[in-house]
Amino acid sequence: MRRILIFGIALLSGLVVVGCQQGTQKAPQAAAGMQAMPVKTVAVSLQPVAQSSEYMATIKSRRSATILPQVNGILTKILVHSGEHVKAGQALMEIDPRQQQATVAAQGATERQKKALLDYNTIELDRQKKLFAAGVTSRDAMDQAQQAFDNAKADYEASRGTRDMQEQQLGYFTLRAPFDGVVGDIPVHVGDYVSPSMGTTASALTTVDQAGDLEAYIYIPTERSSEARVGLAVELSDTSGKLLEKTKIDFLSPQVDPTLQGILAKAPLHPTPEIMRNAQLIKARIIWSTKPMVVVPVLAVTRQGGQPFVYVLQKQPNGQFTAAETPVTLGDTVENSYSITSGLKAGDQVVISSTQFLVNGMPVSPLPGA
Repeated sequence: MRRILIFGIALLSGLVVVGCQQGTQKAPQAAAGMQAMPVKTVAVSLQPVAQSSEYMATIKSRRSATILPQVNGILTKILVHSGEHVKAGQALMEIDPRQQQATVAAQGATERQKKALLDYNTIELDRQKKLFAAGVTSRDAMDQAQQAFDNAKADYEASRGTRDMQEQQLGYFTLRAPFDGVVGDIPVHVGDYVSPSMGTTASALTTVDQAGDLEAYIYIPTERSSEARVGLAVELSDTSGKLLEKTKIDFLSPQVDPTLQGILAKAPLHPTPEIMRNAQLIKARIIWSTKPMVVVPVLAVTRQGGQPFVYVLQKQPNGQFTAAETPVTLGDTVENSYSITSGLKAGDQVVISSTQFLVNGMPVSPLPGA
């Protein structure tokens, strides 16, 4: 009985060993038989990549005027609308001028009165001179006529100067464009009382900005002040990222803005359908420098759990290829490619097709010409 038990155990052990050997032989056969996935690859290369920073910029006109009231009164007419193109001297608004018109009229009457008296004293002086020359009148009478003439002349000239001043004052009741430009926002309405004593901001009636002469105001953080300089390239784009214009910094403030803690840089630009208004906000990308960096196509980069990675082609000892999952650190985009700050080196072959079907270590077959 004991011999039979020992024989059974030996027989069972033999069967287990044979089964394990058969399973071990099947695994390599299965791996060897896995079909390699055809993929396209591209060699990683070094390209010059711009080192840049993006900031918000404000569009401002190089020539902009704030229209302020110079007299007190009720606004009776608004002759333009926001965004309208106006010519130099064109009337924009009118403040009720009736009181000033009455003042001008009264002063005109006073001036005419003074002129009539001057005319009389002119004739009287001429008559007294002739009588004095003929010995009919005394020098004292002629001197009195001369004094009356001088007083009348001074009164007339003073009255005329006052009328000129009042007429000039009357001109302030019509606000005109100082130059050709575009009308800005009009925060006031007909019937509003306006006054120059209300304060510059509060009393602003509108603005006129000269079209065609714009610049971008960019505030550069103080920590990058050592890199800021005139001549740096700037790429301006709208809020959606569309490139509007390439320009350069032509002004750099020597002082730090105490409110924004930044250095003001200015870059000229030309008006376009997207850039027309003063105080418009756009994006400004300042290019500090360029340096050679590893660049890969956007199609080569995939993400898993927020970590970007690429599949690098690796040749095995048996001559076959596998896809190795390689984490990378992305830099700026260069057209349809990413710059890579770490994870790859020049010459690496990265997979650019069927990446969604790959797993780490999967056999791949590079397509000819890839």
